[in-house]
Amino acid sequence: MRADARRNYDRIVAAAESLVAEHGAEASLEEIARHAGVGSATLHRHFPSRQLLLEAVFRGRVETLCAKAHDLLPAPDPGAALVTWLRAVGAHAVANRGLGASLMHGARDGDPKLGSTCHAMITSAGDELLDRARHMNAVRPDVTITQLLKLVSAIALATEEEPDGPGEADRLLNLVIDGVRAR
Repeated sequence: MRADARRNYDRIVAAAESLVAEHGAEASLEEIARHAGVGSATLHRHFPSRQLLLEAVFRGRVETLCAKAHDLLPAPDPGAALVTWLRAVGAHAVANRGLGASLMHGARDGDPKLGSTCHAMITSAGDELLDRARHMNAVRPDVTITQLLKLVSAIALATEEEPDGPGEADRLLNLVIDGVRAR
């Protein structure tokens, strides 16, 4: 990619990240192009569909979550490390405001690969933390990362519109965590 094309790509993704955080996954593509300082045609050359743009936005955030999981792996308390990461996943879900759901709809409606790479990355990163917590008897042996991710996503969705959404999400996550701990 030429340097100017790369700059445009990066500006479009940065503008999309900002506007998706503010308005959700249905943020206007025209507004994204305007915030990026590019024309609509430039945006569509880089991202022929909304789904491809959302995937680019989502991927950077997922990479950050996976790096956090990797950083937490050597923590002395694997149960606390898993909880810390699940809180980060919850914050990620709240910040994305419909981004994950939009990608999953796109995957069902068109390209089955769309969104699946990010999902696999998160699942793999979380599985490593969960396995370590399981080996140290910090969580119940029957808990799966898929179950935990579904619960965190459901909590984020359920509290999205509440005035104290993040606080309520944290309280609900504590209830989930209490149910997951090894007895």
